[in-house]
Amino acid sequence: MQSSAIGFSPSLSLSANPRGLSRNAFNPLSLSPPDRFFSSNASSLSIASTSSSRRKLSVIGCSLKQSGWVSSPAPGGSETASDGVVVRATAESAEAPESPKSKSLRDTLVLGTLFGFWYLFNIYFNIYNKQVLKAFHYPVTVSLGQFAVGTVLVILMWTFNLYKRPKISGAQLAAIFPLAVVHTLGNLFTNMSLGKVAVSFTHTIKAMEPFFSVVLSAMFLGEFPTIWVVSSLVPIVGGVALASLTEASFNWAGFWSAMASNLTNQSRNVLSKKFMVKKEESLDNITLFSIITIMSFILMIPTTFFMEGITFTPSYLEAAGVNVKEVYTRSLLAALCFHAYQQVSYMILQRVSPVTHSVGNCVKRVVVIVTSVLFFRTPVSPINSLGTAIALAEFSYTRE
Repeated sequence: MQSSAIGFSPSLSLSANPRGLSRNAFNPLSLSPPDRFFSSNASSLSIASTSSSRRKLSVIGCSLKQSGWVSSPAPGGSETASDGVVVRATAESAEAPESPKSKSLRDTLVLGTLFGFWYLFNIYFNIYNKQVLKAFHYPVTVSLGQFAVGTVLVILMWTFNLYKRPKISGAQLAAIFPLAVVHTLGNLFTNMSLGKVAVSFTHTIKAMEPFFSVVLSAMFLGEFPTIWVVSSLVPIVGGVALASLTEASFNWAGFWSAMASNLTNQSRNVLSKKFMVKKEESLDNITLFSIITIMSFILMIPTTFFMEGITFTPSYLEAAGVNVKEVYTRSLLAALCFHAYQQVSYMILQRVSPVTHSVGNCVKRVVVIVTSVLFFRTPVSPINSLGTAIALAEFSYTRE
């Protein structure tokens, strides 16, 4: 296709004294005849000089930047004989690259927000869950409801493309299945403990997680601890024992349920290393948690019917003298917070190192203990507080 050009009338003089120009010397734009300017070359804009003494003008290149037209020396730098000025335009990116400082600040704000939501969701989960378990003494059914709500959220997330739907092979499902089993047991035992003892005491016992991690790693992975690691576990055991002896809500069912929760949760971590799923794009931490949630829901269906039967119907709750609306509402809120805090936890794990995540988990446990004591007005003796503080302090030290 032939290209056209637009010429300017040569009545605009490029003289050295521009103030001498008269207003009448300017002619409007005029289109030259097409047969004069049509050619096979690219179109150009030229401003002709009509000065009596012609000068040699160097070619000036112009680049289009965000602030406007900025002149720069032409490539080559040598002067060329020309009757006018040629203007060239090169398009550049309109957006300047983000500075490392602003990117670092943004990442820090996002990470701080995620930690805040992690703690907030966990606090509300423990409060709502404890209220439900105090009125409805069926922890297996409560656990089933929490996994059911989580499964619905995962399906909605995949359906509306809020997160990439994974493609899972049979070998991957077989590797994930043991993780789903211990994940299910861990949450079930936690609910059993919360239904029997105070929230603060359950989380104090769960401070013994490093002890079970060391024992299981030595048994199944052959990773034996150093003398320093073993010595750091002694205050944790002593602090939990001291807190247990002075706990007002102590009972053996709640104590052993929390211990079983520690065992299963740390078994999940060990199995994650032993049965490591191949790292593929579709199996990041959030996807793995989503698949585990669905598996846990499927596992809990026959377990619930076998152990507790159908007990969450309105007629059964009314017969038990329970406020149906309150139980349903708080159960739903607890289930939403349960899935939300674990989802956010995996999002944080994708951004920070496991050590940083573990330290944050320890701080979260302290926050949950303090808020539950204040909310439920749990009686705490000075010796009980001392034992809890020792266990949590050493728990944080071993994580670092």
